[in-house]
Amino acid sequence: MSPASLAPPTSASARRAHCSFGLIVTGKGERDFLPQLFGVLMLAAGCSFKVLAFTGQRGAITSPRKQLRMVGTGKTIPDRDAAEIGLPARRHLLAAPHHFVLLIDDLESNRRLQIGEIFARYRAALTTLCPQVGDRAGVHFFANMLEAYYFAHSAAVHQALGRLVLPGDWLGDVEEIEHPKNRLKELHPGFDERAAGAKIVPLLDLRHILANPATCAFLRSLMAWCVKQLRAHGQIYDEALPGWFQLPTGKRAELTDGQ
Repeated sequence: MSPASLAPPTSASARRAHCSFGLIVTGKGERDFLPQLFGVLMLAAGCSFKVLAFTGQRGAITSPRKQLRMVGTGKTIPDRDAAEIGLPARRHLLAAPHHFVLLIDDLESNRRLQIGEIFARYRAALTTLCPQVGDRAGVHFFANMLEAYYFAHSAAVHQALGRLVLPGDWLGDVEEIEHPKNRLKELHPGFDERAAGAKIVPLLDLRHILANPATCAFLRSLMAWCVKQLRAHGQIYDEALPGWFQLPTGKRAELTDGQ
């Protein structure tokens, strides 16, 4: 499909303000090249993606001492969450009504046990400093990590690395692969997540990765959230997404899909 065929109507009445998605990421690779993952949406709609901030992964706040210390000072979120998540989000969201924020974290298997608490902590960091944003700020996860989706588009990996690394697309749900990064290192000795990712991510086709409605619930929920925002601002139309991402019937992550 050509870029021209992806574009929405261009009449003055059809198009509205350019939509800007600001990303807050927890991985250094994602900081370097994640916006390119959304290339297909940028072709299909009047939108752009850029990294606002890099912040380390957060866990659930389970320490009673830390909770008491926060309560004693009248704080609802840790200072670091406010500085590295809340403030960058606030600046971007308040700049224009057609600005959005996506916080994206990896969900390695050992973190899934705390997903509810981790999700709540990120949501609090986004909304405490800017409560009027409504649904313009979202928290989403890569499961188990961005590299898992490489297994769903093996041709992109082969093209980027110049050799047969994967025997074909993964037959099951790539979001259930344990340690996808380690698997890639076993298959491609010397695999460097940042150097290889910079080559692979621009080649990934989210339409291909999400073609199976029974897989990739977390990634599909992320894309559904983006599409919802674009539709609400008149930047994407049903005819521009003919079955893309299997949104109406595909599997989604219940926790993140409700945003």
